[in-house]
Amino acid sequence: MKKLILCLCLTVGLLFSCNESKENVDENIKTKIIENPTNKVGLSSDIIWEQMNPAREDKSPLAGTIWGNRKAEVPTGYIGKFKDGFSSPPHIHNVTYRAIVMNGLIHNDDPKSENMWMPVGSFWTQPAGEPHITSAKGEETMAYIEIDNGPYLVEPVTEAFDNGERPINIDASNIVWLDHSQTNWISTNNQAKISFLWKNSNDIRGLFVKLPKNFRGNIYSKGTILYGVIITGNIDYKMPKANSITNLDPGSYFESTGNSIHQISTKEEALIYIRTNNAIEIR
Repeated sequence: MKKLILCLCLTVGLLFSCNESKENVDENIKTKIIENPTNKVGLSSDIIWEQMNPAREDKSPLAGTIWGNRKAEVPTGYIGKFKDGFSSPPHIHNVTYRAIVMNGLIHNDDPKSENMWMPVGSFWTQPAGEPHITSAKGEETMAYIEIDNGPYLVEPVTEAFDNGERPINIDASNIVWLDHSQTNWISTNNQAKISFLWKNSNDIRGLFVKLPKNFRGNIYSKGTILYGVIITGNIDYKMPKANSITNLDPGSYFESTGNSIHQISTKEEALIYIRTNNAIEIR
């Protein structure tokens, strides 16, 4: 069944990616100066950590909010940090979440399933009300976790319900990547790659952007929402109208609202997760 689901996800993902890649960024963004840039950055070193499930005390993984507020009725992105050997009891969540492995190995599945360890760069979704367990292997195992509306709660399986969604686990080796020859979201001869992961009814979508070693360029956006979370690697980020450059490591992020230009360079390959509600272009 897992193989069937995985094949279906890959097929749908490829079709979805090809369809998404046809949208265009407004050409005016690439030729004009943004008078009042909304660009902001957040550093991993500023993350405040707390127990994800206080009821489990020291056995609870840690949670560090990046943007939003997981205790409020708002979209939120945060990092879960797990100890080596962690394994949760069967439980449910009141809301659906998406997640990306940032470090170590993570298993997330039905309580009776065999371990399927997902490496760094893997993507999974966990539907609201669906019983599951989460396990971790490796030092400082971390995952980026995102919800569309909080609060994010941990509840017992006695409260389980079926909301019509089904979980998806995609190993990093099965992510579908598009280059400049397959999508107009990347300029000609640019070595960056994109993978379209999901899109909801409000036109908000999530995608991976893989930047090669020694990349130097811009990400253009006109989305009223844009969060870029560093999953692996490091990027140097130049703020508009400033001479300073900020190094963003895993867990750090950049954001903007409206027309924006994000000037980025790398010394090593970097993987960025982007949440937005419009097309981007990498040049």
